[in-house]
Amino acid sequence: MNLFQSIMEQLLNGLRTGSIYALIALGYSMVYGIAKMINFAHGDVIMVGAYALFMGMTALSLPLPVAIIFTIVVCAVLGIAIEKVAYKPLRNASSLAVLITAIGMSFLLQSLALIIFSATPIPFKSIISMKGIKIAGVDIPGITIITLVVTTAIMVALTLFINKTKAGSAMRAVSEDRGAAALMGINVNRTISMTFAIGSALAAVAGILYICQYQSITPTLGALPGIKAFVAAVLGGIGSIPGAMVGGILLGIVESMSKAYISTELADAIVFGVLVVILLVKPSGLLGKLKAEKV
Repeated sequence: MNLFQSIMEQLLNGLRTGSIYALIALGYSMVYGIAKMINFAHGDVIMVGAYALFMGMTALSLPLPVAIIFTIVVCAVLGIAIEKVAYKPLRNASSLAVLITAIGMSFLLQSLALIIFSATPIPFKSIISMKGIKIAGVDIPGITIITLVVTTAIMVALTLFINKTKAGSAMRAVSEDRGAAALMGINVNRTISMTFAIGSALAAVAGILYICQYQSITPTLGALPGIKAFVAAVLGGIGSIPGAMVGGILLGIVESMSKAYISTELADAIVFGVLVVILLVKPSGLLGKLKAEKV
Protein backbone atom coordinates (compact mmCIF):
# COMPACT_ATOMS: atom_id res chain seq x y z
CA MET A 1 0.00 0.00 0.00
CA ASN A 2 1.43 3.38 -0.99
CA LEU A 3 1.19 6.58 1.03
CA PHE A 4 -1.74 7.95 -0.99
CA GLN A 5 -3.83 4.83 -0.40
CA SER A 6 -2.95 4.84 3.29
CA ILE A 7 -3.97 8.48 3.71
CA MET A 8 -7.21 7.99 1.79
CA GLU A 9 -8.15 4.97 3.89
CA GLN A 10 -7.56 6.92 7.09
CA LEU A 11 -9.61 9.81 5.73
CA LEU A 12 -12.46 7.41 5.01
CA ASN A 13 -12.16 5.93 8.51
CA GLY A 14 -12.26 9.46 9.89
CA LEU A 15 -15.32 10.36 7.82
CA ARG A 16 -17.11 7.22 9.01
CA THR A 17 -16.37 7.77 12.70
CA GLY A 18 -16.86 11.53 12.37
CA SER A 19 -20.29 11.00 10.84
CA ILE A 20 -21.34 9.06 13.93
CA TYR A 21 -19.98 11.82 16.17
CA ALA A 22 -21.89 14.35 14.08
CA LEU A 23 -25.20 12.53 14.56
CA ILE A 24 -24.67 12.47 18.32
CA ALA A 25 -23.44 16.09 18.38
CA LEU A 26 -26.66 17.18 16.67
CA GLY A 27 -28.57 16.15 19.79
CA TYR A 28 -26.34 18.31 21.99
CA SER A 29 -26.60 21.28 19.63
CA MET A 30 -30.36 21.07 19.16
CA VAL A 31 -31.08 20.82 22.88
CA TYR A 32 -28.68 23.62 23.75
CA GLY A 33 -29.87 25.82 20.90
CA ILE A 34 -33.52 25.57 21.96
CA ALA A 35 -33.61 24.71 25.68
CA LYS A 36 -30.21 26.27 26.55
CA MET A 37 -29.28 23.09 28.41
CA ILE A 38 -26.49 20.55 27.95
CA ASN A 39 -27.87 17.00 28.09
CA PHE A 40 -24.84 15.04 29.31
CA ALA A 41 -27.00 11.91 29.47
CA HIS A 42 -27.27 12.06 25.69
CA GLY A 43 -24.33 9.71 25.18
CA ASP A 44 -26.11 7.01 27.16
CA VAL A 45 -29.08 7.18 24.80
CA ILE A 46 -26.70 5.60 22.25
CA MET A 47 -26.20 2.70 24.66
CA VAL A 48 -29.96 2.31 25.18
CA GLY A 49 -30.40 2.28 21.41
CA ALA A 50 -27.79 -0.46 21.05
CA TYR A 51 -29.51 -2.66 23.63
CA ALA A 52 -32.95 -1.86 22.13
CA LEU A 53 -31.78 -3.07 18.71
CA PHE A 54 -30.28 -6.20 20.26
CA MET A 55 -33.47 -6.99 22.20
CA GLY A 56 -35.66 -6.22 19.20
CA MET A 57 -33.75 -8.68 17.03
CA THR A 58 -33.25 -11.42 19.64
CA ALA A 59 -35.90 -11.36 22.37
CA LEU A 60 -38.70 -9.97 20.16
CA SER A 61 -37.50 -11.58 16.90
CA LEU A 62 -38.44 -8.49 14.93
CA PRO A 63 -37.50 -8.18 11.26
CA LEU A 64 -34.52 -5.88 10.76
CA PRO A 65 -36.44 -2.83 9.43
CA VAL A 66 -38.98 -3.14 12.26
CA ALA A 67 -36.18 -3.57 14.82
CA ILE A 68 -34.53 -0.36 13.58
CA ILE A 69 -37.82 1.55 13.82
CA PHE A 70 -38.39 0.04 17.28
CA THR A 71 -34.93 1.26 18.37
CA ILE A 72 -35.55 4.79 17.11
CA VAL A 73 -38.97 4.95 18.81
CA VAL A 74 -37.57 3.66 22.12
CA CYS A 75 -34.84 6.29 22.14
CA ALA A 76 -37.22 9.09 21.09
CA VAL A 77 -39.61 8.19 23.93
CA LEU A 78 -36.66 8.00 26.32
CA GLY A 79 -35.55 11.47 25.22
CA ILE A 80 -38.99 12.88 25.95
CA ALA A 81 -39.07 11.14 29.35
CA ILE A 82 -35.63 12.52 30.27
CA GLU A 83 -36.78 16.03 29.35
CA LYS A 84 -40.04 15.78 31.30
CA VAL A 85 -38.59 14.17 34.42
CA ALA A 86 -35.10 15.66 34.69
CA TYR A 87 -34.82 18.86 32.68
CA LYS A 88 -38.22 20.54 32.58
CA PRO A 89 -38.18 21.30 36.33
CA LEU A 90 -34.71 22.83 35.93
CA ARG A 91 -35.29 25.25 33.05
CA ASN A 92 -34.77 28.24 35.31
CA ALA A 93 -32.23 26.56 37.60
CA SER A 94 -28.50 27.21 37.75
CA SER A 95 -26.11 25.59 35.29
CA LEU A 96 -24.58 23.61 38.16
CA ALA A 97 -27.95 22.06 39.06
CA VAL A 98 -28.51 21.08 35.43
CA LEU A 99 -25.01 19.58 35.22
CA ILE A 100 -25.47 17.53 38.40
CA THR A 101 -28.86 16.28 37.20
CA ALA A 102 -27.44 15.33 33.79
CA ILE A 103 -24.58 13.39 35.34
CA GLY A 104 -27.01 11.67 37.70
CA MET A 105 -29.26 10.70 34.79
CA SER A 106 -26.25 9.33 32.91
CA PHE A 107 -25.22 7.14 35.85
CA LEU A 108 -28.84 6.02 36.31
CA LEU A 109 -29.10 4.79 32.71
CA GLN A 110 -25.73 3.03 32.94
CA SER A 111 -26.65 1.41 36.27
CA LEU A 112 -30.00 0.17 34.95
CA ALA A 113 -28.27 -1.35 31.92
CA LEU A 114 -25.70 -2.95 34.24
CA ILE A 115 -28.44 -4.49 36.40
CA ILE A 116 -30.45 -5.76 33.43
CA PHE A 117 -27.68 -6.94 31.11
CA SER A 118 -24.60 -7.21 33.42
CA ALA A 119 -21.16 -5.84 32.59
CA THR A 120 -20.28 -8.67 30.22
CA PRO A 121 -19.91 -7.36 26.66
CA ILE A 122 -22.53 -8.74 24.27
CA PRO A 123 -21.15 -9.66 20.85
CA PHE A 124 -23.19 -8.12 18.06
CA LYS A 125 -22.86 -9.14 14.44
CA SER A 126 -23.10 -6.13 12.13
CA ILE A 127 -26.45 -5.78 10.38
CA ILE A 128 -24.68 -4.16 7.42
CA SER A 129 -23.78 -6.87 4.94
CA MET A 130 -23.11 -4.63 1.95
CA LYS A 131 -19.85 -5.41 0.19
CA GLY A 132 -17.26 -2.70 -0.18
CA ILE A 133 -15.93 -1.22 -3.39
CA LYS A 134 -12.47 -0.33 -4.62
CA ILE A 135 -11.69 3.04 -6.21
CA ALA A 136 -8.19 4.04 -7.37
CA GLY A 137 -6.75 1.19 -5.32
CA VAL A 138 -8.53 2.35 -2.14
CA ASP A 139 -10.86 -0.12 -0.43
CA ILE A 140 -14.10 1.47 0.76
CA PRO A 141 -15.93 -0.89 3.18
CA GLY A 142 -19.69 -1.26 2.92
CA ILE A 143 -20.20 0.08 6.45
CA THR A 144 -18.38 3.28 5.48
CA ILE A 145 -20.61 3.77 2.45
CA ILE A 146 -23.80 3.12 4.44
CA THR A 147 -22.69 5.40 7.29
CA LEU A 148 -21.88 8.31 4.96
CA VAL A 149 -25.09 7.89 2.95
CA VAL A 150 -27.30 7.64 6.04
CA THR A 151 -25.62 10.59 7.76
CA THR A 152 -25.83 12.80 4.67
CA ALA A 153 -29.51 11.93 4.15
CA ILE A 154 -30.32 12.71 7.78
CA MET A 155 -28.47 16.03 7.68
CA VAL A 156 -30.32 17.10 4.53
CA ALA A 157 -33.70 15.99 5.92
CA LEU A 158 -33.09 17.73 9.25
CA THR A 159 -32.03 20.96 7.56
CA LEU A 160 -35.16 20.93 5.37
CA PHE A 161 -37.31 20.12 8.40
CA ILE A 162 -35.98 23.05 10.43
CA ASN A 163 -36.06 25.56 7.58
CA LYS A 164 -39.18 24.53 5.67
CA THR A 165 -41.75 23.21 8.17
CA LYS A 166 -44.02 24.85 10.71
CA ALA A 167 -42.55 22.74 13.50
CA GLY A 168 -39.05 23.79 12.44
CA SER A 169 -40.09 27.44 12.47
CA ALA A 170 -41.41 26.94 16.00
CA MET A 171 -38.08 25.47 17.06
CA ARG A 172 -36.20 28.43 15.60
CA ALA A 173 -38.57 30.86 17.31
CA VAL A 174 -38.15 29.18 20.71
CA SER A 175 -34.39 29.24 20.20
CA GLU A 176 -34.40 32.99 19.56
CA ASP A 177 -36.78 34.05 22.35
CA ARG A 178 -38.78 31.56 24.38
CA GLY A 179 -41.04 34.21 25.92
CA ALA A 180 -41.86 35.89 22.62
CA ALA A 181 -42.50 32.52 21.02
CA ALA A 182 -45.04 31.67 23.74
CA LEU A 183 -46.79 35.01 23.20
CA MET A 184 -47.09 34.18 19.50
CA GLY A 185 -49.00 31.01 20.36
CA ILE A 186 -46.16 28.50 20.07
CA ASN A 187 -46.35 25.61 22.52
CA VAL A 188 -42.89 25.92 24.06
CA ASN A 189 -43.13 22.73 26.13
CA ARG A 190 -44.13 20.63 23.15
CA THR A 191 -41.40 22.19 20.99
CA ILE A 192 -38.69 21.43 23.54
CA SER A 193 -39.97 17.86 23.98
CA MET A 194 -39.92 17.43 20.21
CA THR A 195 -36.31 18.63 20.17
CA PHE A 196 -35.30 16.04 22.76
CA ALA A 197 -37.18 13.35 20.79
CA ILE A 198 -35.44 14.21 17.51
CA GLY A 199 -32.02 14.43 19.15
CA SER A 200 -32.53 11.06 20.84
CA ALA A 201 -33.77 9.48 17.61
CA LEU A 202 -30.56 10.63 15.91
CA ALA A 203 -28.59 9.14 18.80
CA ALA A 204 -30.39 5.85 18.16
CA VAL A 205 -29.23 5.86 14.54
CA ALA A 206 -25.72 6.73 15.70
CA GLY A 207 -25.85 3.85 18.19
CA ILE A 208 -26.87 1.40 15.47
CA LEU A 209 -24.02 2.52 13.21
CA TYR A 210 -21.58 2.49 16.14
CA ILE A 211 -22.24 -1.11 17.17
CA CYS A 212 -22.15 -2.19 13.53
CA GLN A 213 -18.62 -0.82 13.48
CA TYR A 214 -17.37 -2.13 16.84
CA GLN A 215 -19.71 -5.15 17.18
CA SER A 216 -19.91 -5.18 20.98
CA ILE A 217 -22.46 -3.81 23.47
CA THR A 218 -21.72 -2.76 27.08
CA PRO A 219 -23.46 -0.49 29.62
CA THR A 220 -20.71 2.13 29.18
CA LEU A 221 -20.76 1.96 25.39
CA GLY A 222 -21.99 5.53 24.95
CA ALA A 223 -19.75 7.27 27.48
CA LEU A 224 -16.68 8.02 25.35
CA PRO A 225 -18.54 8.66 22.07
CA GLY A 226 -20.87 10.96 23.99
CA ILE A 227 -17.96 13.00 25.36
CA LYS A 228 -16.30 13.18 21.95
CA ALA A 229 -19.57 14.20 20.31
CA PHE A 230 -19.93 16.98 22.89
CA VAL A 231 -16.41 18.09 21.97
CA ALA A 232 -17.50 18.02 18.32
CA ALA A 233 -20.55 20.16 19.10
CA VAL A 234 -18.44 22.73 20.95
CA LEU A 235 -15.79 22.60 18.24
CA GLY A 236 -18.31 23.35 15.50
CA GLY A 237 -20.21 25.87 17.61
CA ILE A 238 -22.67 24.58 20.19
CA GLY A 239 -26.20 25.34 19.07
CA SER A 240 -25.25 25.29 15.38
CA ILE A 241 -26.55 22.32 13.37
CA PRO A 242 -24.05 22.78 10.50
CA GLY A 243 -21.41 23.26 13.19
CA ALA A 244 -22.24 19.87 14.71
CA MET A 245 -21.72 18.24 11.33
CA VAL A 246 -18.44 20.05 10.65
CA GLY A 247 -17.17 19.46 14.19
CA GLY A 248 -18.00 15.75 14.08
CA ILE A 249 -16.31 15.17 10.72
CA LEU A 250 -13.24 17.19 11.73
CA LEU A 251 -12.97 15.35 15.03
CA GLY A 252 -13.23 11.95 13.33
CA ILE A 253 -10.52 12.80 10.80
CA VAL A 254 -8.15 14.19 13.45
CA GLU A 255 -8.69 11.09 15.59
CA SER A 256 -8.13 8.68 12.69
CA MET A 257 -5.00 10.45 11.44
CA SER A 258 -3.59 10.68 14.97
CA LYS A 259 -4.06 6.96 15.58
CA ALA A 260 -2.49 6.03 12.24
CA TYR A 261 0.48 8.41 12.06
CA ILE A 262 1.22 9.68 15.58
CA SER A 263 0.13 7.44 18.45
CA THR A 264 -2.93 5.40 19.35
CA GLU A 265 -2.41 6.26 23.02
CA LEU A 266 -2.15 10.00 22.33
CA ALA A 267 -5.03 10.20 19.86
CA ASP A 268 -7.64 11.28 22.43
CA ALA A 269 -5.27 13.85 23.93
CA ILE A 270 -4.66 15.29 20.46
CA VAL A 271 -8.41 15.48 19.81
CA PHE A 272 -9.02 17.44 23.01
CA GLY A 273 -5.94 19.55 22.31
CA VAL A 274 -7.41 20.61 18.96
CA LEU A 275 -10.55 21.71 20.81
CA VAL A 276 -8.51 23.85 23.18
CA VAL A 277 -6.65 25.50 20.30
CA ILE A 278 -9.85 26.22 18.36
CA LEU A 279 -11.57 27.71 21.40
CA LEU A 280 -8.56 29.90 22.17
CA VAL A 281 -8.68 31.25 18.62
CA LYS A 282 -12.48 31.31 18.22
CA PRO A 283 -14.32 30.80 21.54
CA SER A 284 -17.71 30.43 19.85
CA GLY A 285 -16.51 27.46 17.77
CA LEU A 286 -15.95 27.21 14.04
CA LEU A 287 -19.49 28.09 12.95
CA GLY A 288 -20.89 29.48 16.21
CA LYS A 289 -21.74 33.09 16.81
CA LEU A 290 -21.14 35.09 19.96
CA LYS A 291 -24.30 36.76 21.21
CA ALA A 292 -24.29 39.93 23.23
CA GLU A 293 -26.03 39.46 26.58
CA LYS A 294 -28.59 42.06 27.61
CA VAL A 295 -28.19 43.44 31.11
